[in-house]
Amino acid sequence: MLLLDVKYLKTLITMLLPDNIHPENSIYYNGAFVIESLKKEKSYSMLDLYQDVKAKKQMSFSVFILCLDWLYLLDVAKFNSKGEIELCS
Repeated sequence: MLLLDVKYLKTLITMLLPDNIHPENSIYYNGAFVIESLKKEKSYSMLDLYQDVKAKKQMSFSVFILCLDWLYLLDVAKFNSKGEIELCS
């Protein structure tokens, strides 16, 4: 593994589980609320999903987008052919 890869991985882990903020502000924690909403419906438009998540947990749109990015990278969520967000099967 290259040194650059190690630095990148350390940065990624710090973003997901930071040690300098409250855990409830982490992408890892907030991503659980996104998954919970996605389990209720087959698919959501991005804004409808954000409104549903925000009704349960106050989160900024930028944190919401980071959660979606993280879930996409893990193959948990994806965009379907209609441009809606759904859980991967």
